[in-house]
Amino acid sequence: MKTRLLTVSVSLALVVLLAACGGGSGGGSVPNDSVAKVNSTSITKASFNSLMTVAFAKFKATHQPAPKVGTTAYTTLKGQAVAYLVQQEELKQEADKLGVTVTQQDIDKQLATIKKTYYHGSQKKLLAALKTQDINLQQLEQYSIAPNLLSSKLQAKVTSSVKVTDAAAQKYYTQNKTTFTTPKTREVRHILVNSKSLAEKLERKLKGGASFAVLAKKYSKDTGSASQGGKLCVAHGTTSGACSQTVPPFDKAAFSLKTKEISQPVHSQFGWHIIQPLGAIKPAHTQTFSEVKSQIIANLSQQQKATAWQTWLSKLPNDFKGKVSYQTGYAPPSTSTIPTTTG
Repeated sequence: MKTRLLTVSVSLALVVLLAACGGGSGGGSVPNDSVAKVNSTSITKASFNSLMTVAFAKFKATHQPAPKVGTTAYTTLKGQAVAYLVQQEELKQEADKLGVTVTQQDIDKQLATIKKTYYHGSQKKLLAALKTQDINLQQLEQYSIAPNLLSSKLQAKVTSSVKVTDAAAQKYYTQNKTTFTTPKTREVRHILVNSKSLAEKLERKLKGGASFAVLAKKYSKDTGSASQGGKLCVAHGTTSGACSQTVPPFDKAAFSLKTKEISQPVHSQFGWHIIQPLGAIKPAHTQTFSEVKSQIIANLSQQQKATAWQTWLSKLPNDFKGKVSYQTGYAPPSTSTIPTTTG
């Protein structure tokens, strides 16, 4: 998990490199020490070189050959790097208009969360993990943490007006009522073995008073339930919450046996089962609107916010049309693709 975290974190920039900058090439001149300019703000070659260093570190960390200068792959990566830097500058400028900022305190707080979650709060362990990715703390902050925070804050600001009314939630519930129906379920326990003869032997022992839990732990090859004395919750026809759908022969026995009755060996594609229901069947149930209202509102809100965010992002190319200029040899192949989210 720790390795994956850093791989995801430090390669985030490479993922969003696929996002192209907004607008087209403008008429403003670009200083010699820069690769592009957004309005009056220049993006320096130093920033470009730093991002390319992170990109090449990713190749090295994953034991892949880095693209060589002059190759199509290098040209593509170069264009993506410039596009990413331009997009980040565009987002910063839009954030300024909306009063959205990312402070060093914000970055430090997020970094502390990462350390606590994955490295037991150890700065030493974090730095060691970064070293395996061949990047430093500053690059992690600059190309992963800060862009993520900016995107999150911008998204929160842009979508702050999204509200889902009770009426909208009720309409959704009415139109999708069948999705809120839970199947009948039952608590059972079982022992799964490979042979019918062993199943018959266990059946005799159980009907003679042997402990189901003890035999399940000793004999059942269903390790997930064996550790629980064979217990599991089954749902009729489909999985529902913590209750799982089972194969037809098991399902038929589980819902036809009397409570506490021990089945004869039941054959399925997995082997031979001895099944014992532990309680009555809980009937199928359609949740009321009041039961699922908060869930519906949360889901609809998430969907509508995602739509609002993508709509806002889609306007960036027009907002920056004619306001982005590139140094000779640094313009991305295309400057018209709608930028993607970095959050």
